[in-house]
Amino acid sequence: MNSIRFIRLSLAAGLILGLSAGPVSFAQSYPVKPIRLVAGTSPGGITDFLARSSAEGASVLLGQQIIVENRPGATGNVASEMVAKSTPDGYTLLMVAGGDIVIAPWLYKALTIKPVDELAPIFNVAEAPQLLLVPASLPVKNVQEFIAYIKANPGKINYASAGIGSTTHLAADRFARIAGVQMTHIPYKGTSTVLGDLVAGRVQMLSMGLQPVRGQITNGQLRVLATAAKKRLTALPDIPTSAEAGLPGYEMTTWFGVLGPKAMSPDVIRVLNSRYQAVLDDPKYRARLVDSGIEAIGGSPESFVERVRADYRMWGELIKDAGLKAE
Repeated sequence: MNSIRFIRLSLAAGLILGLSAGPVSFAQSYPVKPIRLVAGTSPGGITDFLARSSAEGASVLLGQQIIVENRPGATGNVASEMVAKSTPDGYTLLMVAGGDIVIAPWLYKALTIKPVDELAPIFNVAEAPQLLLVPASLPVKNVQEFIAYIKANPGKINYASAGIGSTTHLAADRFARIAGVQMTHIPYKGTSTVLGDLVAGRVQMLSMGLQPVRGQITNGQLRVLATAAKKRLTALPDIPTSAEAGLPGYEMTTWFGVLGPKAMSPDVIRVLNSRYQAVLDDPKYRARLVDSGIEAIGGSPESFVERVRADYRMWGELIKDAGLKAE
């Protein structure tokens, strides 16, 4: 009797342990092969930098290689569609700038997907305030001189962007509206192709983050007139904010995050979130971000979902109020 009772108890305990360990075992079995991380921009920009730098640490923690694949085009829609329509098994992910998710859908009615509904937010990596950049050869030293120069040269001043509807476009458009000036918009396919023309003076302004242009700033090819944020960058303490430069309201901070197909398992999302958070918690990695003019964010998948939804509503209202449309 005792032996039979022992067997029954053992079977019951095994069943309970098996059921309770099910989700844990599922999470622990992921990943079993390399992961593809699609970057929605060309090489050289902040999205690409964050994709590659975070993938280094996350690959080690996950025990599988994360392979970064650049897919620029259509203001991030090429990459977003690829990931949204991929198998939701956690092996195809997206690293993208927030504007591609929460801004582009309001400007492009012909997008093939609605990113905010067809992608699952996994991890909000970081955010980066933009800088007002001009060629060093331009005869201006500050924002007010630049505004005066634009007014003195009507029809001759161009500003570059990473594409219509990108945050680089909207930030420069906002600058022009607040400053009361007219400039011609020259959209490029990603930021990496812009820099040669900006340094050469073929375009006269670009609004973007520090990391891709740090070298050109350091060697004196580009000049920073202001930081489009409420506080100065730690990496550029001598550069005034837009308000300090006499142009309050010219602010643009872009967030960057990892997303996946909508039907991804919550267990896999939490595995990825926890590993990326561990990368972000590394003091050396955080210092690397600060040095590049990037602020770490992190947090749960739920907090990222809330930010995406809130930003989507906010940008919808702003774009409608401004009457902006894709050119």
